[in-house]
Amino acid sequence: MFPQQLTDSRVFEIAKALLDGFDRHYKIFSETSAQSKRRFEQADWHGQQLAQRARIEFYDMRVDEAVERLERDFNASKLPMEVWHQIKLFYIGLLTGHYQPELAETFFNSVTIQILHRKYYRNDFIFVRPAVSTEYIDDEEGKPTFRAFYPTKDNLRDTLKAVVESYELTVPFDDLDRDVDLIYGVLMEQVGNVRLRTNFQIQVLSSLFFRNKGAYIVGKVVNGFRSLPFAIPILHNSKSRLYIDAALFGEDDLLALFSFARAYFMVDMKVPSAYVQFLRSLMPRKPRGEIYSAIGLQKHGKNLFYRDFLFHLRHSTDKFRIAPGIKGMVMLVFDLPSYPFVFKVIKDYFPPQKETTREQIMGKYQLVKQHDRVGRMADSLEFTKVAFPRNRFDDELIEELRKFAPSVIEEEGDSLVIKHLYIERRMVPLNIYIQEASASSLEHAVIEYGNAIKDLVAANIFPGDMLWKNFGVTRNGKVVFYDYDEIEYITDCNFRKVPEPRNEEDEMSGEIWYSVGPHDVFPETFGPFLLGDPRVRQIFMKHHADLLDPAYWQERKERIQAGYVHDVFPYDRSRRFIHKIQGKDSAQINAEMAPVEEPVDVRPEGPEVHDQGVLSGFATGGVDAGG
Repeated sequence: MFPQQLTDSRVFEIAKALLDGFDRHYKIFSETSAQSKRRFEQADWHGQQLAQRARIEFYDMRVDEAVERLERDFNASKLPMEVWHQIKLFYIGLLTGHYQPELAETFFNSVTIQILHRKYYRNDFIFVRPAVSTEYIDDEEGKPTFRAFYPTKDNLRDTLKAVVESYELTVPFDDLDRDVDLIYGVLMEQVGNVRLRTNFQIQVLSSLFFRNKGAYIVGKVVNGFRSLPFAIPILHNSKSRLYIDAALFGEDDLLALFSFARAYFMVDMKVPSAYVQFLRSLMPRKPRGEIYSAIGLQKHGKNLFYRDFLFHLRHSTDKFRIAPGIKGMVMLVFDLPSYPFVFKVIKDYFPPQKETTREQIMGKYQLVKQHDRVGRMADSLEFTKVAFPRNRFDDELIEELRKFAPSVIEEEGDSLVIKHLYIERRMVPLNIYIQEASASSLEHAVIEYGNAIKDLVAANIFPGDMLWKNFGVTRNGKVVFYDYDEIEYITDCNFRKVPEPRNEEDEMSGEIWYSVGPHDVFPETFGPFLLGDPRVRQIFMKHHADLLDPAYWQERKERIQAGYVHDVFPYDRSRRFIHKIQGKDSAQINAEMAPVEEPVDVRPEGPEVHDQGVLSGFATGGVDAGG
């Protein structure tokens, strides 16, 4: 409904108060992101982790502040709807010329749905579709979104060095010329003897991307109508100097770097839509919502996901069903076959062996949201009061919801409202994958499963329930954990060896004869639950037998308690430059470039190795990203 006249003189003040709330949020968000450069230079890894967690909480804090102000100053929940329509119109006007209009629209939604009754904000009031275009927005006063460099074949190596130096990191490089030579060598493998067109250039985003212990240069090489995406990871070595660890080229490498199973990047950016537009040119297969989430703007990412979901519902006819696989004891999981996500609802009651509560489970999911997911824990989108079309649910699913989660659903006419749910990317459950796997795929899956657990351990996460059904296999063969109701910090667990039987009666007893504390874990007991299949057992014991040894877990726990932050690489270890350095000093250089006490790890050949076809495509007709 378009307002015909101004009926309340306060609408501008209310609209301005809403925008002030968002501007305050983005200012704090940006300052925290900008400080990641200083934390990286100082190797303040714990500070980086704390900032990552705190930044996720900022949005809800600012929303609560805005709601409180609107209620206190304007009695907002009592305003008639025609006034709210006028407020929205004025708000749109205030976004003209704004640098983050799409995020401000999402903030408007977040505030108003807390103030207004659900029947008012379903579709006709909130920003279901964007009202303000984000096309061609750029920072006209500060640094541009990206910088372009125009090398020739003769000075390409010098240009690559200039690209790295343009970020003005205050920590010196150990040997930048050596690292640039390595980048140049990898680039030449992709470019070869291709003819350089008149527009040959290197474009890089103006800000570095920070996550965990790394900083990343992100950009693309443009030649004619084709472009080659790349990312350059920069790390600290054991001498407190910087070095370039690898050169990642091609869309698949970028997709792995920006995976939904990894923590959000910290990026200093005044115009996020311009960054997203650039990143989409590198990863055209990745939805915009996931890119927004990857750069820390997960609330807007969730908003875009919901828009895509509504669009899909309108243009599909299949029905929601109970998700295939073993049913969970805590979560009721359903999916829509035509949509690559699953929907998870916390049940109202659990079997006796699950000593937990709804609040504790929600706390576990929040822990994962705030933690470094190291490529091994799926990101979850949390929604409240979602109205689904009732006729799109099959009868069996409706009965399951009524039986196991009656407090979470409301049936209103043609709608089924779910009061709280999580939405995650759909994967093939690992137990199903193993049942159907060929010999080579089985070996890959079991090795990847062990690697997933070891990566979680490096991130101070104990999965709790390590059964195969709680892990999934992604499109690229990556094994990812997705059942969070029993996760704990490694540092909160007590890893013990099973005591020796005191006598023959203990040895023959089917019951345990020793005391077990609430946080005690006995890794030796994992085997009977995980390794019943002889094929699986043989592979597991060959590559990951250490996971059944309490000493392995205890050693990792002690290192974490001592303050050590493990390196978890978002790319295959074989891509690291330490494998390319030759010469008499190579052993010393490799030792300096390797993380301190880097754990031995097995990375299988096969599906996890990223498809490199796009790389040679730069010379023979590869990705056309609109260069």
